[in-house]
Amino acid sequence: MIDNKVREYRLQNHLSQKELACRVGTRRETIGALEKGKHNPSLELAFRIARELDVPVETLFSLDDTKGKSELQEAM
Repeated sequence: MIDNKVREYRLQNHLSQKELACRVGTRRETIGALEKGKHNPSLELAFRIARELDVPVETLFSLDDTKGKSELQEAM
């Protein structure tokens, strides 16, 4: 699962979901789903959002591998 801080940084930049979506070339619904954790962005979109919000992509997105680790341990 990929965690993100898109909403936090979007609000710090005083942008609506629609404004951010227009700036990065996607739909408002995509930004909304991304902020709710229901959508993982493509690599290209992740970089576009990070650039628009002026933060490193690693700051904006992080890998929550606790779920993956527990599933791997169960499989063993």
